[in-house]
Amino acid sequence: MDHFEVFGLPRRLGIDAAELQRKFYALSRRGHPDFHQGAPPERQAEILEASARLNAAYRALRDPIGRIEYLVRLEEGRDTREGATVKPKAPPALLEEMFEIQESLQEAQSSSQPGGLEAGARATLAAHRERLLARYQEEEHRLLGPLSEAWDSGGAAERAEVITAFKEALAARAYLRTVIDDIDEALGEVREGYVSHRRH
Repeated sequence: MDHFEVFGLPRRLGIDAAELQRKFYALSRRGHPDFHQGAPPERQAEILEASARLNAAYRALRDPIGRIEYLVRLEEGRDTREGATVKPKAPPALLEEMFEIQESLQEAQSSSQPGGLEAGARATLAAHRERLLARYQEEEHRLLGPLSEAWDSGGAAERAEVITAFKEALAARAYLRTVIDDIDEALGEVREGYVSHRRH
């Protein structure tokens, strides 16, 4: 049973978040292990498994980007983030631009003074970051807007193309996020309430 089926939903990305939350709470109350403590051990194990499956499904589907990532894995026959046969790559034009930014980053770090980056290097990196953040937001808009709409309204042939486009946009977004994180680190700035997407 996939995460959409747990909530009785079709594989659509246009999900009403409030309705999803209501269903989650209703299903949680009905199947909470505390209400079944008198059940036989086998039944308790089933209830615990169902509760864990419900929580995992809710975590995956409540976040719109997480929902897209899960849908891509599901359509590729993967249950987890691991196991992709072909790792998506950022577009070549983006890689070329990122290479130039990485060079600026290395130059800024190698010429930094004990007190930090010199003013010109700091301004250059800050300008790069603003441009990359705008690109990052464009990729998110594309994922959550036109591509999600194309998935929900398309047939099987269109959906195969949309999955490819999802993978490209997710890869570009991840790549942009990594470079933005690098710039933030070089500038010694981490925005409040922001969680780095860097993979350790």
